[in-house]
Amino acid sequence: MKKAGKRRAYVRPKHYTIMDELTASPSEPLPVEYQRHQLTRMYEGLAALQVSPDPKAADWQVVSDAVNLMETLTTANNGWWMDCDGESVQITDANGLLMDATTALAMAGRRSKAGGALRLDGAGIVAVRSILADYADLVKVLPARTMIRCHRLTEQRLHELFSGKRKPHDVVV
Repeated sequence: MKKAGKRRAYVRPKHYTIMDELTASPSEPLPVEYQRHQLTRMYEGLAALQVSPDPKAADWQVVSDAVNLMETLTTANNGWWMDCDGESVQITDANGLLMDATTALAMAGRRSKAGGALRLDGAGIVAVRSILADYADLVKVLPARTMIRCHRLTEQRLHELFSGKRKPHDVVV
């Protein structure tokens, strides 16, 4: 017989290990096929949130992943990362739309949980599209090791969020 108690929240498995990071190229971007696959999924997810008659949670998730990755790129180590030449570059939220994109996705998620449509509003579409474009630009020029590290840090952060370790600016749906 099972004990009645608190239900555990689903936590996605981690996909990247420290070995993935260490073996990734420090001077070449991710393989073009990987970039294309990742960016296609992200843009398809955004399109579904805009116009699909029945957008799925997976569409929302892949777009949220892109926004979370951009948050990691702009906040971890104050946005300082190594480029393909081994030089330090600072990645910033130049358009100031990262928090708007996060808020728009949170509102869409909450609306969906309340029985409404899983949709972004007009301002949310603009913000998310801008963040996805920034991410697309970065994934083409940052080395694979930097991108894998970004993914690892983002996964760690999401696991912390789901275990209750939140920061003041965090938005959890």
